[in-house]
Order: sequence, then C-alpha cells, then structure tokens
Amino acid sequence: MAYNNGFPATYPQYYPQYSNPYPMQQAQQNQTSSIIWVQGEAGAKSYMVAPGNTVQLWDSESQTIYLKSADASGMPSIKVLDYTIRDTQNSITAQNKPTESDLYATKEELRAMQKSLEKRLKSALKGLGGEEGDE
Repeated sequence: MAYNNGFPATYPQYYPQYSNPYPMQQAQQNQTSSIIWVQGEAGAKSYMVAPGNTVQLWDSESQTIYLKSADASGMPSIKVLDYTIRDTQNSITAQNKPTESDLYATKEELRAMQKSLEKRLKSALKGLGGEEGDE
C-alpha cells in the first residue's frame, strides 16, 4: 500500500494547499534603463562584465562615465568619458552674442560704405530732378 504524507494514497486530503506568502519577484532583465554606480576607476576596473557585452558605469565620486567592454574571449577594456553639465540658457545667449569683429568696422569698410551712400544719394537726387551740389 502506497502512503502519501503518512496517509494511505486512497485517503482523501482534507488539509488545504498553502501557497507561498512571499512570491518570488521577477528580476528585471533590462539593465539599459538602470544606472550602475561605481566608486572611482578602481571600482570600474573591478566590475565584472560578461564576454561580448558593454556596460556604462557612472562614477559616484567624480563626473566620469566608464564604458567597460569585454570581447568574446572575456578580455576587458575601459573607455573613460568626462562629462560637464551645460547651462542651456547661457549657451543659447552665447551663440547669439556678437563677436568683436561684428562690433567694429575697419577704415576700409567705412570708406566703402561712404562711397556707396554718396552714389545712392546722387542717384536719388537725379531721380528727383535736383541739382548735385559741389561739396
């Protein structure tokens, strides 16, 4: 005769089936949305990377990002990127700011503009039927 939990197999089971009150949480497979923090270059060097993969490691001590890769054989390499935070308002203003060459004219530019204006004035006076004055 076969026994099930100390009872014969033909004996009805009147005890309830309990479920685990702490179900296993599924691990997130997508690491691209999470930031991996390391402490300095030593922390980046000690971080394990699977062969054929690349990870972004953010330094918690400085404004540095480490791109750590491992080739197919598992040989690691690291690229170090320094980043700065840019103030977008100041950069937009700096792009529209005139340069020193835009603020000042050379003597040659002023003489050329004077001649151009004199020609335009003479042609305008001729068009009005006026006389040109000797200056």
